[in-house]
Amino acid sequence: MTQENQTEKKYPTHTVYFLTEKKGSDQKDWNKTGAAWAHVDEDGMNVSLEVFGQKISLVIRKNKPKE
Repeated sequence: MTQENQTEKKYPTHTVYFLTEKKGSDQKDWNKTGAAWAHVDEDGMNVSLEVFGQKISLVIRKNKPKE
């Protein structure tokens, strides 16, 4: 039996943007502010943001039904 080395780099599955008003246009500017990685169980994701020089890490999970 062999063991696989799990040091494979995981690239983000999503890019995070914040939107700002564009002068003289109905369009918005899309400003890249981070990245997100979907969880293997597909019930959430890890999000890494950089906003105003602050690095912020978030974990998002699906809500479970109340019993």
